[in-house]
Amino acid sequence: MAIDRESAASPNLHGRNHIRTPTHVFPDGRTLAVMLTAVLFILLLSTYQYHPETFYNYPMRTHISAQEAKIGHEDEVCNLSNGTWVRDFRGPIYTNITCPTMPDTKNCGRYGKQMDYVHWKWVPYGCDMVRFEPQLFLNIVRGKTLAFAADSVGRNQMESLLCLLSQVETPNKVYSDTQDKFVTWHFRSHNFTLMALWTKFLVEASEIEVNGTVAAMHEIHLDKLDARLAANLHKINILVISSSRWFFMQNYLYEGGKLIGCIYCSEDNITNFDVVTAIQRAFRTALNNLTNNQESELQLTIVRTTTPVHFENGTWNTGGSCERTEPVGKGEAMIGTVDWAIRDAQVEEVKRVQKGSIHNGRMDIEIVDVTNAMSMRPDAHPGIHWVRKWTKGYNDCTHWCLPGPIDMWNELLLSVLKKYGKDLQNHH
Repeated sequence: MAIDRESAASPNLHGRNHIRTPTHVFPDGRTLAVMLTAVLFILLLSTYQYHPETFYNYPMRTHISAQEAKIGHEDEVCNLSNGTWVRDFRGPIYTNITCPTMPDTKNCGRYGKQMDYVHWKWVPYGCDMVRFEPQLFLNIVRGKTLAFAADSVGRNQMESLLCLLSQVETPNKVYSDTQDKFVTWHFRSHNFTLMALWTKFLVEASEIEVNGTVAAMHEIHLDKLDARLAANLHKINILVISSSRWFFMQNYLYEGGKLIGCIYCSEDNITNFDVVTAIQRAFRTALNNLTNNQESELQLTIVRTTTPVHFENGTWNTGGSCERTEPVGKGEAMIGTVDWAIRDAQVEEVKRVQKGSIHNGRMDIEIVDVTNAMSMRPDAHPGIHWVRKWTKGYNDCTHWCLPGPIDMWNELLLSVLKKYGKDLQNHH
């Protein structure tokens, strides 16, 4: 996939420099003392490597996009998806030592990956600093069940959330299927349940076999909600959904039980669909089903937008790698036009449901828009340090290190939950 680079200049984080002129002169004795003190101070500074991004001078708001989120006071509007990454030497909330649930495939520090990527903080324009508060999160979701219905990137977000929350309470793993695809964790002290529901497409799909061997192809029923997701809706209060990566392969699309087209098949007499259209139809089906399900206990559904992969000098199986160690500026954001189109389609479907929910009133829906922020983070991928025996030698430039920038997704998730906190607690 080609990498597009924007031409816009990076925002100025530091504002104008103000030079202050002294208004009086000290007496002679004091002048000498002040000069000596100043020289000593300069010498001390020279031994310290100054990082201009270290100190927070919040950027001024530029514009508010269509995707807005209200936080704090009712009249305060903040766009969480538009901002920049700045240095933060406080470090992450957790480490690979303090998080007992961290999977080896995301534990980049353990395998020697350069760790500077954890010292960056997402600062939205015109907003207060967003920092995850584990205790506040657990207080809001006390007595609730939150589920991630997603592929492995969505699972990555759940792993981040587990690490963040485990700084307050260590969860118990109360269920796992044989492949560890469907997992349930319980935080006993807060009576909070966290679930992972594996789904590649959000809608019903099956793998295609060729000569008795499973091929990297699927039959996707764009008009049917994933059956296992549907079967769990009666016990889920908050649902985070996402999907995109599995659509980028040869897939056959069905509606009403009939083949309507395919992706990347180039076969005669079959309509060739683009990836964006297929994803938009899948999200429309999923959101329609979630909204209209009469047996659902859903109070809030959150769509997390797509994130780019950052393979350079090749694809995942042709030598592609991700060896960068720092974020890039907005003008260098690394993201393909297809990713932007997918993000826009996901936002459009959320808006469509939001308009309809005015007359429905059964389920609230929000969006956590991370596409822009993650387009600036070609660093912080596991890369060659992930551990998979059957993919040895390949880089993982799709998922994210823990701790890392993916923790920001849960900071934005908390901001959404704060908005609906009272409604969640008042609903039984």
